Amino acid sequence: MSESPAHAVAASPPIRVGLGWDRHRLEPIAPAGAGRPLVLGTVRLEHDRGPVSHSDGDALLHAITDAVLGALGFEDIGQLFPNDDPRHAGADSRVFLEEAVRRMREAGWAVANIDAVVALERPRLGPHKPAMRAAIAGILGVPVDRVNIKGKTGEGVDAVGDGRAVDAHAVVLLTPAGDAR
Repeated sequence: MSESPAHAVAASPPIRVGLGWDRHRLEPIAPAGAGRPLVLGTVRLEHDRGPVSHSDGDALLHAITDAVLGALGFEDIGQLFPNDDPRHAGADSRVFLEEAVRRMREAGWAVANIDAVVALERPRLGPHKPAMRAAIAGILGVPVDRVNIKGKTGEGVDAVGDGRAVDAHAVVLLTPAGDAR
């Protein structure tokens, strides 16, 4: 007698998609305020404002980390690296993404591609995108053409438009390891 669909073991899907989002408040850089230097996609940007955060505040890496973890159905970045844990104070966000990538590989998955949007009134991201893409691709172990980053402004609206926040959104597509063409 065959198993009924309700009792069948679900096969892993051929792809997995994850969505990540992060926002950090921007304030003047210390000692003038509580802001840290502005780092996005591992690249330090010259700016008079920076994220108020427990770690280094790299909103782009945080969003990508959550996208990878979400695609896997794992705990999110805040559960793995709580912002009240002193071990993560000032931490380089690349450590968070490296851990998500380690877990992804251990689970038998690989990144097919990442598409990300950073919303920031200033500075403009255009000149920095090649370095960001290269750094992120290096952490993920994929060719640069699998990482896309778009820069947007807030058009003068809301916290991003007022220059008081940075938002980052990321979507990741995972395929079984060995199948990421």
